Amino acid sequence: MPLIDVPLPFTTLPASLKSATENAWQRLSEALEQADNVASMTGKVLPSAAWRTLSAARLEALVRVLAVSRFALDTLARYPQWLELLEDQGELDQAPSRDTQAAWLDQALADVDDDAGLQRELRRFRRARMLGIVWRDINRTDKAEAGGRESGMWATAAAVSELAELCLDAALGWIERSVAPRWGAPAPRSDGTPQRLVVLGMGKLGAGELNLSSDIDLIFAYPEKGNTTGGRTALEHQEYFTKVGQRLIAALDAMTADGFAFRVDMRLRPLGDGGPLVGSFQALAGYYQDQGREWERYAMLKARPVAGDLEAGRELLTTLKPFVYRRYLDFGAIESLRELKEMINREVKRKGMQGNIKLGPGGIREVEFIVQAFQLIRGGRDTELQVTSLRQALVRLPELELLPQSVVDELLPDYAFLRDLEHALQALEDRQTQTLPGEPLDQARVALALDTSDWAQLMARLDEVRARVRRHFDAVIAAPEEEAPEQAQTPPARLAQWRYLWRGEMELDEAEPLLRDAGFPNPEAAFKRITELYRSRAVQGMQRIGFERLDALMPLLLEAAACHPAPEVALTRVQPLIEAVLRRTAYLALLRENPQALEHLMRLCEASPWIAAQLARYPILLDELLTPASLYTPADRQRLEDELRQALNRLPEDDEEAQLEALRVFKHAQTLHVAASDIAGTRKLMNVSDYLTYIAEVVLDAVLAMAWKSVAAKHGVPEGLDARRPDFLIVGYGKLGGIELGYGSDLDLVFLHDSPSTGVTDGPRPIDTPVFFTRLGQRIIHLLTAVTPAGSLYEVDMRLRPSGSAGLLVTSLSAFADYQRQHAWTWEHQALVRARVVAGSERLAQTFARVRHEILTRPRERGALRQDVVAMRQKMRDHLGGKAPSGAFDLKHDAGGVVDIEFLCQYAVLALSHEAPSLTTYSDNMRILDALAASGYLPDDEAEHLRNAYLAYRHAIHRAALTGEKAMASSAAFEAERGAVVRLWQRFLDT
Repeated sequence: MPLIDVPLPFTTLPASLKSATENAWQRLSEALEQADNVASMTGKVLPSAAWRTLSAARLEALVRVLAVSRFALDTLARYPQWLELLEDQGELDQAPSRDTQAAWLDQALADVDDDAGLQRELRRFRRARMLGIVWRDINRTDKAEAGGRESGMWATAAAVSELAELCLDAALGWIERSVAPRWGAPAPRSDGTPQRLVVLGMGKLGAGELNLSSDIDLIFAYPEKGNTTGGRTALEHQEYFTKVGQRLIAALDAMTADGFAFRVDMRLRPLGDGGPLVGSFQALAGYYQDQGREWERYAMLKARPVAGDLEAGRELLTTLKPFVYRRYLDFGAIESLRELKEMINREVKRKGMQGNIKLGPGGIREVEFIVQAFQLIRGGRDTELQVTSLRQALVRLPELELLPQSVVDELLPDYAFLRDLEHALQALEDRQTQTLPGEPLDQARVALALDTSDWAQLMARLDEVRARVRRHFDAVIAAPEEEAPEQAQTPPARLAQWRYLWRGEMELDEAEPLLRDAGFPNPEAAFKRITELYRSRAVQGMQRIGFERLDALMPLLLEAAACHPAPEVALTRVQPLIEAVLRRTAYLALLRENPQALEHLMRLCEASPWIAAQLARYPILLDELLTPASLYTPADRQRLEDELRQALNRLPEDDEEAQLEALRVFKHAQTLHVAASDIAGTRKLMNVSDYLTYIAEVVLDAVLAMAWKSVAAKHGVPEGLDARRPDFLIVGYGKLGGIELGYGSDLDLVFLHDSPSTGVTDGPRPIDTPVFFTRLGQRIIHLLTAVTPAGSLYEVDMRLRPSGSAGLLVTSLSAFADYQRQHAWTWEHQALVRARVVAGSERLAQTFARVRHEILTRPRERGALRQDVVAMRQKMRDHLGGKAPSGAFDLKHDAGGVVDIEFLCQYAVLALSHEAPSLTTYSDNMRILDALAASGYLPDDEAEHLRNAYLAYRHAIHRAALTGEKAMASSAAFEAERGAVVRLWQRFLDT
């Protein structure tokens, strides 16, 4: 019975496809008849037997495949027995596992003894697997599994990628075995491990997201130079790996009677077609460091080892990460993407490729550019984006607050639709194309593949998708000057005027009206400042791309300055920052690409020369201007801990340099948040000090953990201690202990432990226990004070430890308690009032609290105490006070200032806490004043006077720090506060 007589469910097909499908069926019938004739002569089972037993559902799926894909028709007509094979293997419903496919391919290559046989088996294996992939894609039979395998379009892309990797690895293994008798094997690496070719998959192969008929982009590498051994002829590694690479390309790419396996593109390697086919790790690292271009960074985003020595490939990519991912926010990358997209647009227009769903407007490439932009800009900081898969990167953008979830919820299905359409186009003939067909028959095939009623409906949906993609693409990639008119705040003519002024194309008489209208009080001085910057050697010596970024930024910057009440002040304070980043032009791009960041920059610098100086010294802080919500909202202690933990977790555990840099950037950035909120008035004074103190505490926690880990790794830890948890205390004194840190405060610290003085550590290089803790203390100080490109963390003052500078750097708790009981001076007990544990073991912290409480609550003879306190205060006044000009008041050191309030609180605690132990509970002055009022030792109104005076003084001191002024005020400005403090001082301490 001819196969054509088997009834077919043509009712599921549109009328436009019935005739073509009937012809396909006729062709299959003839192919099966020929196959049956051959089988009958050899006594084999007739191939048509399996076809006749197909279920109705399978027949319907077959008809759908034949209606869409000429590739599937050609394959089944050539190999009709494959349908039964794929049916028996379950391959028509679900992709086989990787191990299963690898076993099939190994079996197919087992008896191959020449290159022709290798090429034949690879092509047949690939064609059979592609038949299954096309079948599943057209019929959507792949389902998501709990084990992690994909479904739908993603399943198709993953299956093709896996197939390419299997073919690459199997072919490479066969080639290595075949050349071994002649050339031997590469010499081992210097560490003794064997060497193999490293095959890096680039593009969609690297992402694991190949399309149905994609080229595969590859780069070949090998670890180390040397010579092969064990063969008849020794070759240098370069020559050996080149020959192996050439044969690998031919095994997959050469066109034979069986077609090709995969088209191979090697143009992404260093120097492209003009460069060596294979490079050593050292050569590749040197190339990318010295000559790597921007487009090569984009290419390396997708790089992934796919065959050969996978572990060595991962090692290579780790060394190349600094080239791909910058540690700073690299907004310069978006300019390059914009230029690349413009070049593509010109090519699309020139060749009339608007119907290309990859390169045309709103196409696949625009989705890829959106994701790549964020990866290149932020991947060095947000390491979650250092993934090759587009989908993985895209879904992480909302978590990082880089794209709204609603945008990702549109882009993901739209991208899947575009890729589904791409697969349908390529399934027609197994041909690499992204161009919409013009023939009505092919249009009907594609419409059926995407489950749309006709071509018009499919095009309507495509138009909607492309419009959404283009809108999101423009929002991310479009230049600031190209924003919609309703978003623009500056008339183009005004920006043009600023551009003429900046470029020196205006004379002073032309520029003066512009500058005066913009609010510059001294146009001549502003004109001179701008033109001198333009003509400066630093600007004129810039490389082209850097100068273009500066040239694009300056008109925007001048306009931003003009929008502020004091534009000349703003410009004067911002200029040192611009000069500081002339050779780090990614920051120029950041400001140009983010007008709101430029606005915040002007606002903060106009208000605070301290902030301006910080930004000029640490330009990496410009990153913080991109998120106003956090810029003006400092993090609380819990959030600080979480953010620092996440920042450090992104870094390799053994990269202390990177960790130190991250700590410093974190500290400076969080301090900037506090200062910004202070200027904006979004936080009260007490919150400002609290937040600055929280930052120090979180940093000290991290530094203690790093130091403990470092010293323990070298020497082990003393007996009974845990190498994972520091058994140590960092005690804060002064402003840190009193929770009253200001901008730029140093840290008064004391280090304590409670281990016995005898014994040694249990590590590979054991040392005595006291030496261990001394080295731990030294390490902590080094981590805090070492200068990196991001500066230092804090200046550290250790003079408040027992016996001061002459004492041990680290003291045992018992020795500390003995010193406080037997040898400490009154001023040291005063200092203890403001002492508290800021990092370390909770168990030891409780012991310290008991010691502190015991010392502070000891009864004291008040006359002697008063005399000591007054003497110390007088000594400080002689040394630091009385230096204010006539009519001015030193807020901190003069009589009636901050120090007097601090001394009053300290005296009260030392004099009264044996009667009112609650006075020792807190170390900060505000709560000590609260406790004095609550215990009845200070009338409520007087306590309130002191609190108000203390807050007013500290507010003025903070402001003075931000504005770059001395902590001085006119005597009249704080007359009432100062009078209240002086009266209480005289009543309690001058009697």
